[in-house]
Amino acid sequence: MTRRKLYRDNRAIEGLPIRLVIALVVGVASLAVMMNVISGLNTFGTTELDTKPEPEIIEEETTEVNVTVLDPDGQTISNATVIAKSDTATLKSTTYAKTGPDGVATLEIDPQLRPNQREGTVELAIRPPAGEYVDEQENNDILVLRP
Repeated sequence: MTRRKLYRDNRAIEGLPIRLVIALVVGVASLAVMMNVISGLNTFGTTELDTKPEPEIIEEETTEVNVTVLDPDGQTISNATVIAKSDTATLKSTTYAKTGPDGVATLEIDPQLRPNQREGTVELAIRPPAGEYVDEQENNDILVLRP
């Protein structure tokens, strides 16, 4: 009877690479699910805010725009900061204003369009007051038209 030595036995190694690949795939999928659950936890109890500019459509000149900050129920939000930034229409500088008790912020903007550009947008962002509010989704923009 011939005794086999363990260090010469290669049979256990044959299935090892595929088992490692399967374990890696299952582990990565599980990690992705756990990270999705964890990142979703901080959104419980938060309210997404949106902007309502008035007027929504302006011409290429210095204009005063009243921006109302609203929650999904249409209630106004005070003490939020509204920020106007260049998008496809250019602003000389970023402009911001804080909403009053009525939820309205007044911004004075001077949008410019590039040559041969007939329209563009000014992007609006919200810095919510501390608490349960967030601004993670895109807000309504201001449309700028060439006169």
